[in-house]
Amino acid sequence: MFRTALRNVLAHKARLLMTTLAVMLGVAFVSGTLVFTSTLSDAYAKGAAKGFEGVDVAVRPGGDGGDDLRGPSDLPRELLDRLGRVPGVASATGAVSGFAALADKDGGLVGEGWSTQGGNYDAGPDGKKEDPRYDLRDGRAPLRSGEIALDAKTAGRTGYGVGDTVRMSVNGPVREEKVVGVFDTDDGSVAAGGTLVLFDTATAQELFSRPGHYSEIVLTADDGVSQRELEKRVEEVLPEQAEATTGRKLADEQARMIEQGMEGMRTGLLVFAGIALFVGIFIIANTFTMLVAQRTRELALLRAVGASRRQVTRSVLVEALVVGAVAALVGLLAGVGIGAGMRSLMGSLGATVPDGPLIVAPSTVVASLVVGIAVTVVAAWLPARRAAKVPPVAAMGGVHAPATPRGLLVRNTIGALLAGAGTALVLYASGIGMDDGKLPMSAGAGLLVIGVFVLTPLLSRPVVGAAAPVLRVFGVSGRLARQNAVRNPRRTAATAAALMIGLTLITGMTVIAGSVQKGIDKLATAAIKADYTVSMANFLPLSPEVEQTLAKEEQVTALSPLRNSPSRIDGDYEPLTGVDGEALDDLLELDFTQGTIEGLGGEKVIVDAATAKRHGWKAGSSFDVVYEDGERGELTVSGVYEGNEMIRGIMLDTATLDPHLEQATSMQVMVKTADGASDAVKASLEKALGDNPAILVQDKKDLSEDIAQMFTMMLNMLYGLLAMAVIVAVLGVVNTLAMSVFERSQEIGMLRAIGLDRRGVKRMVRLESLVISLFGGVLGIGLGVFFGWAAGELISGSMPTYELVLPWGRMGVFLTLAALVGVLAALWPARRAARLNVLEAIKTE
Repeated sequence: MFRTALRNVLAHKARLLMTTLAVMLGVAFVSGTLVFTSTLSDAYAKGAAKGFEGVDVAVRPGGDGGDDLRGPSDLPRELLDRLGRVPGVASATGAVSGFAALADKDGGLVGEGWSTQGGNYDAGPDGKKEDPRYDLRDGRAPLRSGEIALDAKTAGRTGYGVGDTVRMSVNGPVREEKVVGVFDTDDGSVAAGGTLVLFDTATAQELFSRPGHYSEIVLTADDGVSQRELEKRVEEVLPEQAEATTGRKLADEQARMIEQGMEGMRTGLLVFAGIALFVGIFIIANTFTMLVAQRTRELALLRAVGASRRQVTRSVLVEALVVGAVAALVGLLAGVGIGAGMRSLMGSLGATVPDGPLIVAPSTVVASLVVGIAVTVVAAWLPARRAAKVPPVAAMGGVHAPATPRGLLVRNTIGALLAGAGTALVLYASGIGMDDGKLPMSAGAGLLVIGVFVLTPLLSRPVVGAAAPVLRVFGVSGRLARQNAVRNPRRTAATAAALMIGLTLITGMTVIAGSVQKGIDKLATAAIKADYTVSMANFLPLSPEVEQTLAKEEQVTALSPLRNSPSRIDGDYEPLTGVDGEALDDLLELDFTQGTIEGLGGEKVIVDAATAKRHGWKAGSSFDVVYEDGERGELTVSGVYEGNEMIRGIMLDTATLDPHLEQATSMQVMVKTADGASDAVKASLEKALGDNPAILVQDKKDLSEDIAQMFTMMLNMLYGLLAMAVIVAVLGVVNTLAMSVFERSQEIGMLRAIGLDRRGVKRMVRLESLVISLFGGVLGIGLGVFFGWAAGELISGSMPTYELVLPWGRMGVFLTLAALVGVLAALWPARRAARLNVLEAIKTE
């Protein structure tokens, strides 16, 4: 039986090709994802470890600040000097770091915004010391204000060199600096496409910390002193507000963080690989079902000469095992190529990926082979079981017994129960909110998709039948195509289901993304009366100088900062938002349920309804607060408003909050102008701020476009990933049609013999493919809209402005693509059917 199974595989190479391709694509996606993420993780981890090579012990701020909520203070110069005298310390270097945005020669922001960093080069008191963290390649170290050094990769990308003057910003105001040096670094953010700008220590302290203080002290050990031993010696002289960590531990922590960062990407990509493999299951099951049906006589003869049911089942499963093993092996090799290609693609898109070897871990090889073989064997199990039930008497004829009415009844009953349970779960989840509804929503969606798949044979007849009036236009070919599509509803259902799953996901995600975008757009329009919001490009705090500059502009009629400050209320952490109480009513549209905005000022605050409910407050309630500097006070609620995703929390006047802040920085500044929002006004404000690449001046339209751009990018990524599932579905349609043509060779020969020409045969196969694809498309779009609506009901609990948006245009495009899939998938099978030799086809058994 084993030899028979191998001969069957070799005998049906062409018919198994599409199945092999489907499994191969899924496995290639899995192995490519694992290779790509492992390679990136390894490269970043090694880069991080290399970056800590010169660090034996790092001392950082830490400890409990008591009532002071500002966090631990930076490390003073006295501590640096004290640590430099600890026995076993070869050198002690003070480090300061923070955000520093660099403009390129065209005025654009260099780097990725979040990874544009600044730091200090420690040249010592005499300016002649070499900082062990950085290797100067060209020029010298920055020694005074107005001088900087650039990392070599940034210098190469921007074309800046020693002697050039560059524009940059740290917290808002534009600075012009002269490049005096270019250095090499192993900093991970630079390797990932970011920038690193170094100042002299005094300037860096002024910009990122305070004079005479450091954010970190790096120690190197004398020869023969281990990192752990040096750490113990250092801990003996450290104050409570500082903590020491070995360089090895820091490197391990960095590697762990990188691995966790890769985990999200890996999981996301593997989900789509799983979808492609899930779609492939239908193709595999369909293929083996048809192979079993075509070999009824052969299998019956095996039973007649003594083969047991178990042997027949094993025979079919061995075929699946061989196909799965070949597909998994080829998929693994293709995946290695995909992993390398994805790394190169990231580089071509501007993301700098650290150099390093391609990592093909043993776990990747095992996972790829196991997944490919397991998916194929599991998908072939049901056809194998069916094959074992072929009675020996069937050897007398060539027709396998069709599905019994009882079997279809059982299938339809199970499908109805699953679909009903899934629908009930989805409807239940849509009414209980985001926190509790995610799990039942996911479970219900899965049950509903499976239930609809089980019911597709039942659904295929009425849906395909609805296309009859259109198909009649094509004459005999159209009528035959409809009859062929409903002749074997299980096969039609399995073929359409593959396409259905892909379109369900695509449609559902499109509905959700469009609806959320519309909700946020309404939120911004309804909540903000200001013409512009001004913020940093990476959304770090703005310098007070920005607010002061804007206040001097004649066209500005109202202005308010939004300052964030931590506080402690009733023993719990609670953020405070500082605003200009007099101007706020001109800048925000707040819906008050109690009190008004008029009372905002002094010790009176306004609170969003959710926060008020959590604390049991109402208009007139008073509460104690501990500010970020540890000072205590008492505030009174003058109004309660309905908060939303953009505006919420406890708002108080900046005159009350600012005395408790170390720096009066703002997360953003809201601006109202005399002439309203226009390109000219926006350009005027940007010019007043020095045409700073680090500062965003945005009106409501810009905010909406930012949101739209984010969702568009997300959807494009999802469309690209789901294209894999659609490609697999196309292979399924091609495979089904090709095998169906082979199965109906005699029938096609008879049609040719009684007058149906080659063009008519081609048209028949194409129309059959078109009907099956549109059937899958209609089911997928219908399910996608339902899931999009249900998910929207879940989201609307936390976003009151959420509004269901049905993207009719895109759904039309999806249906057209489903039709195109049908037409393209039928090209080869239709050509093959038309070229059948009439006499040989008639003699086919």
